[in-house]
Amino acid sequence: MQTHTDATTPSLPQGAVYNRLFLWSTCLVAALGGLLFGYDWVVISGADIFYEKYFGLTTAADVGWAKSCALAGCLFGALFAGALSDRFGRKRLLIFSAVLFVVSSVGTGMADQFSSFVTWRIAGGAAIGVAANLSPMYIAEIAPAEIRGRLVSLNQLNIVIGILLAQSVNWFIAEPIPVGASALDVLNSWNGQQGWRWMFCLTAIPSALFFVGMLLVPESPRWLVKNGQRGRAQSILARLGGDAYATASVAAIEATLVNEIRRVDFRELFQPDVRRIVGFGVLLAFIVQWCGINVIFYYTKDIFAAAGFEVSAILLNIIIVGAVNLVFTFVAIQTVDRLGRRWLTLSGWGGLTVIFLVMGWCFHTGTIGVPVVALVMLAIGCYASTIAPMCWVTLSEIFPNRIRGAAMATAVFALWVGNFMLTFAFPTMLATLGPSGTFWVFAGICAVGFTLMKLWLPETKGKTLEQIEEELVHRPRTAAVVAPSTSLAASER
Repeated sequence: MQTHTDATTPSLPQGAVYNRLFLWSTCLVAALGGLLFGYDWVVISGADIFYEKYFGLTTAADVGWAKSCALAGCLFGALFAGALSDRFGRKRLLIFSAVLFVVSSVGTGMADQFSSFVTWRIAGGAAIGVAANLSPMYIAEIAPAEIRGRLVSLNQLNIVIGILLAQSVNWFIAEPIPVGASALDVLNSWNGQQGWRWMFCLTAIPSALFFVGMLLVPESPRWLVKNGQRGRAQSILARLGGDAYATASVAAIEATLVNEIRRVDFRELFQPDVRRIVGFGVLLAFIVQWCGINVIFYYTKDIFAAAGFEVSAILLNIIIVGAVNLVFTFVAIQTVDRLGRRWLTLSGWGGLTVIFLVMGWCFHTGTIGVPVVALVMLAIGCYASTIAPMCWVTLSEIFPNRIRGAAMATAVFALWVGNFMLTFAFPTMLATLGPSGTFWVFAGICAVGFTLMKLWLPETKGKTLEQIEEELVHRPRTAAVVAPSTSLAASER
């Protein structure tokens, strides 16, 4: 592996005027990958009442596999994106994911056998894995430092919009279910025969829009420089911020790459200068999945059923959860570049610790109904305005230019491993520990998350990707993830 220069990363010109229309439109198109991620991830939580009856799923293992099989595809998609995005570029892989979203959504909706349903869900999961990996990374690589947090948070906003869209579509498609309807009645209803199919098939519409949009946006300029296409990169950056901005940006990128313009080997992730930051990224991605929020999205109806609600009220509450998620994501977008990544992340972990402690107490004492709904909404709001967007922003920023594709893929792979483990384990946790014990476990995990982030999370607000790399990799003794006790001081130098 080539060694890096110790020279200070070239600084960018002050007061650059950006082409906001070009910048925001490009980032919004890339963020459509997040919308499809959110839609495809959550659509199953409204369709499960019906497809489980259609396919005759009765065992906990079958029900759990139907919900979690897409996560197996996510694992493959994350590795696929990491292995190929450094070679073929971010744009081509995102176009591929859009095509896969279209095909897999229609395939899932038209499945007549459980085996084919699972196969298409895994294919859709692979599309999610690619989009989740590359959409925030692409945005981070084209966005100026001073508003990068806000722009990368657009990806989380679109994830949330996708979640709410899926919940709303499920609500409008499903015909009312009579109180006391039997499993056979549900199976023979329009919902049980056709409704759930449309819930999946309609994913093809935003997928097609994503495909067309990605054909029109440029490739990542940092990837172009890394692969020896300096002229194309400079042209894109000049369109974004002018000739002086483009010249300085290309020089800064080249200073971190030296001569390393070839496809990266995954073994480079274990080199001494980067393995600590990669390890932190893996830890962050994994533990966020165990903060307890994902099970609320996947098993909303089970949580509300345990709180005493009937099916019609549950479906409405699911939409309310999505709306709260959307509103509080705007809070993150407005604050991430002012308050910083570190403050928001720590407040999120601390807030969820308290909320889950109280939620567990409610279930333990039989205080259910409205109090549980209020706590669920509070937890969603806390998560949406802090941990969720900050995870993607941080992961898109902290990895060095030369290995960003492979490192991001490794972290996202860990994210989906954690998600798969949690999704598969939650029914057993709920049956063994009960709702109260389960949420107390999540409170403990959140307390651990707060401690780890307090020790190791760096502040990256307002810094270029090259400045972040210089601090975290080229000067590791001053980096937050290497010297926990001085993390805040180092990041605020």
